[in-house]
Amino acid sequence: MLRFLTAGESHGPALTAIIEGFPAGVEVPTEKINAQLERRQSTYGRGGRMKIEKDKVKILSGVRGGLTLGSPIALQIMNLDWKNWREVMSGDANEYVPEKAAYRALTRPRPGHADLAGGLKYGHHKDLRNVLERASARETAVRVAVGTVGRILIESLGCNILSHVVQIGRVEAPEYSASHMELAEKASASSVGCADPEAASAMIEEIDRAAKSRDTLGGVIEVICTGLPPGLGSYVHWDRRLDSRLAAAVLGIPSVKGVDFGLGFRGAGVFGSDYHDEIRCNQQGKIYRSTNRAGGLEGGVSNGEPLVLRAVVKPVPTLGSPLASVDLKSKEESLAAIERSDTCIVPAAAVIAEAVVAWEIAAAVLDKFGGDTLAEIQEHFQQYLAYIRQF
Repeated sequence: MLRFLTAGESHGPALTAIIEGFPAGVEVPTEKINAQLERRQSTYGRGGRMKIEKDKVKILSGVRGGLTLGSPIALQIMNLDWKNWREVMSGDANEYVPEKAAYRALTRPRPGHADLAGGLKYGHHKDLRNVLERASARETAVRVAVGTVGRILIESLGCNILSHVVQIGRVEAPEYSASHMELAEKASASSVGCADPEAASAMIEEIDRAAKSRDTLGGVIEVICTGLPPGLGSYVHWDRRLDSRLAAAVLGIPSVKGVDFGLGFRGAGVFGSDYHDEIRCNQQGKIYRSTNRAGGLEGGVSNGEPLVLRAVVKPVPTLGSPLASVDLKSKEESLAAIERSDTCIVPAAAVIAEAVVAWEIAAAVLDKFGGDTLAEIQEHFQQYLAYIRQF
């Protein structure tokens, strides 16, 4: 079973992940991981923290000479801002300075964050920073690193993954008509991850307006994965459905509030005859579909069409002009605390979503094809492709 765990606080010394169950013989260049980390950091609308951090991955175990060993893989990303927080966040009592930690204490929970609910759950109501530090989206940096390892595996089987931004604030991009390759190229060339130049320009203006008014923006992203064979996932149990696993992974990204596949929510008002994809057969006996409103999934199983997933990203809940809150220390109404934050994380969320989707697909691939080495998996994969070509 392929799985991972992450550890680390936003202003702690580092973010760490341990990957278990990854096969041997996969080439994992650090520059591929670092390229995805750079994409996550460099999108338009990010805040001051991204000017401090220069995320680079360090592989601590499970890889030798660039090739995976089949043993647990440990990844680490250092937090460069740690030097400014050592006395406040250190786990070492000899370095920790209570007076400075008290000065940084957070007692005014921010609406939309885990501050209040998490503080009540874990008894951190005297200092909600104990919640903030782990609940922070900073953790997604190491999740991008983990997802890129999964991405490398599925790309070795001919699968490709891309994302683009569909909407930021009130600005919506038109439906794309380009090939997936062209869509990926245009989206990656945009600082907001939008393939349509006019819409991208309007999105940048929308972000600038929000920043000027000390507000934030959300939007919609789309992730597409091509080259998937039919048969990944399963309909036999709810937790083995590929759509369930993908939705859970994407909803695990901070600020994501909804996920759909294919036509999804947009098809709520149409008849079934206009929602489902008819199955056809050409003169050569090849079964195909002329539409992909299901987004590549039926009954929790991939059907051979491109996987198409959309996610709704809420506006960042840390506002420059804070909303009403209550000071848990005095029990008096107050304004919410202000922490360094972003104006819009929608383009960054698209990069993160690519990573978590790639990871879940890699897990589904290993469930389906098994094998302790890349060579075994590739052999099983090709045998399966030969089998399904009969139909």
